[in-house]
Amino acid sequence: MTNGAERGRFAPSPSGRMHLGNLFTSLLAWLSAKSAGGQVVLRIEDLDAGRCTWACADQLEADYRTLSLFWDEGGSVGGINEPYYQSGRGARYAAALGLLREKGLVYPCFCTRAQLHAASAPHREDGQTIYPGTCRGLMPDQAVEQAKTRSPADRLRVPDREIAFEDGHLGPYAENLARDCGDFLLRRSDGLWAYQLAVVVDDAAMHVTQVVRGSDLLASTPRQLYLYELLGLTPPKFYHAPLLLSPDGRRLSKRDGDLSLDALLSRSTPEELVGKLGHLAGLNPSAKPRTPESLLAEFDWQRIPKEDIFVPTGLFF
Repeated sequence: MTNGAERGRFAPSPSGRMHLGNLFTSLLAWLSAKSAGGQVVLRIEDLDAGRCTWACADQLEADYRTLSLFWDEGGSVGGINEPYYQSGRGARYAAALGLLREKGLVYPCFCTRAQLHAASAPHREDGQTIYPGTCRGLMPDQAVEQAKTRSPADRLRVPDREIAFEDGHLGPYAENLARDCGDFLLRRSDGLWAYQLAVVVDDAAMHVTQVVRGSDLLASTPRQLYLYELLGLTPPKFYHAPLLLSPDGRRLSKRDGDLSLDALLSRSTPEELVGKLGHLAGLNPSAKPRTPESLLAEFDWQRIPKEDIFVPTGLFF
């Protein structure tokens, strides 16, 4: 597609400096949209006010600009789909929750975190808890009584149904909603909106047509596709990228301070950093310095590894 109709997005959480894994996924998201002649939207995912700050959001924007990953809409640039900060979009999430409640699909859940992580609760292979349906059958009077001592979360009632889709990079994927994840959260007991609902509402409202993110979020996609269906929204195309792993096999995260952007830029120029990321992605024959713009001609999802990528010792640190 070359008519600019494609819309990708950056969706960082302003809870700290970007790290190498964030940068890798952001570069692929930018290349995927721009190689199709499309646009990139910047949305700040600051639902958790206790962890997210305006200063970090400003720093994220500065980081993207430093790396020449310029966006077309969102963040401080603004646009017709404002606000671009999730902390300002609560009314939209509440409206979606109301629609689901009208369908009889939402119920209050009073389970504590300790109860959800109990050894007796079913768990997925990746360690995530499958909700066992403890509060699913609560009678209205029972819910009223429990609400006197604990604020409930809102949970979506899911069917015993398989949701399948074709990932743009990893190919076919399917999950049975009841068996593989169980009824999932729409809003936490502390009032914070759940990722699954917020991301669906926002991507649809911002007309996002392609979502590029790490493969650790692949399993959340069937839940989101089900929400798109229930809310009558058109889902984007999903592309799940490989994760970057340290030489000893650890998944890179914000806890790896030596791989945060400030540390990386103390050892590399922005062009050197982009060139090395492009090399890991299979788009740059060597680790020579590149700009994102210069990688557009080489970009092809078929060149991106499907398996997680071990970062060689000495490439960045």
